[in-house]
Amino acid sequence: MKAIVLFVGLCCAVSFAPAKPQPAKPAAPAKDTAKQASEPAAVEEPKIPGVVIPRPDGSFLGISIDGGTFKLAFYDKKKKAVDVDVTRATARWPAKYKIGDERTVLNLSGDGKSLVGGKPVRPPYVFKLWLTLLKGEGDDAKAVENYTVDFRA
Repeated sequence: MKAIVLFVGLCCAVSFAPAKPQPAKPAAPAKDTAKQASEPAAVEEPKIPGVVIPRPDGSFLGISIDGGTFKLAFYDKKKKAVDVDVTRATARWPAKYKIGDERTVLNLSGDGKSLVGGKPVRPPYVFKLWLTLLKGEGDDAKAVENYTVDFRA
């Protein structure tokens, strides 16, 4: 019994002992607002919607799902929207709801700055996407670029 009382007494003494004073943290240096005002504002880089695909010539592609179908937009080196430089594109992706792959052809949109698909894409929007860019019409169409993309929307 004495051991229990002694143990409880020691626990209470330790828990109610005064805490050691903590050293004060140095104050953060004041920010110089005049210096910040004189610095030029950082130029924000334009954001490309969807998955960004760099092209060999330094320009970019942006593939996204717009209205339930694929939209492939074209951008220059400064990430500004430009006109499409191919005739059409094909897209292929594995279907989660059936055996085999889904395929669609992306044709020129009304604004001339993107290619849009004619077939709806069913969720989930996490899959490997194979894109082929084509130049030419009919039997004369040639594949000019191929991309494999880990698509996540």
